[in-house]
Amino acid sequence: MRLKSELFISALTRRVFSMGGFAAIEHRGADEAGAVFIRQRFRDGTETLYAPAPQNFFDAGDDGSRRFEIRLERAEAAAVQELIDRELRFDPDLWLVELEIDDAADLLVVVKED
Repeated sequence: MRLKSELFISALTRRVFSMGGFAAIEHRGADEAGAVFIRQRFRDGTETLYAPAPQNFFDAGDDGSRRFEIRLERAEAAAVQELIDRELRFDPDLWLVELEIDDAADLLVVVKED
């Protein structure tokens, strides 16, 4: 069983702050099961956007953890915002969390296509 979106984001933001980073909720979605998007900002002005991984990355023995895919990596802020705006038009119940931390690898399970 997967954690509620609100609880997942609360834990994520606490972990970021404990690591000396910054986290903020840019858009609050559905408490129970809103999709979670994460916008990681870097000091050089670029951003990486993490989105929920497609269902084909989950197997029958899924442990319920949230998995993400990288939609845009080290892209310009305008490109990331454009993609976020499109996603919000499609799903206004999504969550958008902004992180300012150098390395998010320990915070998220990121899947890659083989």
